[in-house]
Amino acid sequence: QVQLVESGGGLVQAGGSLRLSCAASGRNFGANAMAWFRQIPGKEREFVAGISGTGRITYYADSVKGRFTISRDNAKNTVYLDGNSLKPEDTALYYCAARMAPLVTDTEGTYIYWGQGTQVTVSS
Repeated sequence: QVQLVESGGGLVQAGGSLRLSCAASGRNFGANAMAWFRQIPGKEREFVAGISGTGRITYYADSVKGRFTISRDNAKNTVYLDGNSLKPEDTALYYCAARMAPLVTDTEGTYIYWGQGTQVTVSS
């Protein structure tokens, strides 16, 4: 069983930066690929970024490529999402997710464990 707790959300002005963190419980954190998804009310949850268990492979949605960076610290059981040049369209509830395999995917259904989400609001 893996429990995920996100933090770091908040209100930021367009063009600003934000760091989200996701702390994971459980053993063998390095065996889990991790990802961030986001959801706007009334829309489906969408993939934002993912990282393999070792951290060597990362994958981004086109909408955030070049602006967001996903990273992980396996010694701290934590994954991060750094967002720069934020836009109002980045406003969403951001979820951390873990899958029981080290390979990263962008498919929501392959992620078994989910956090409660942290709200990011970007004002124009």
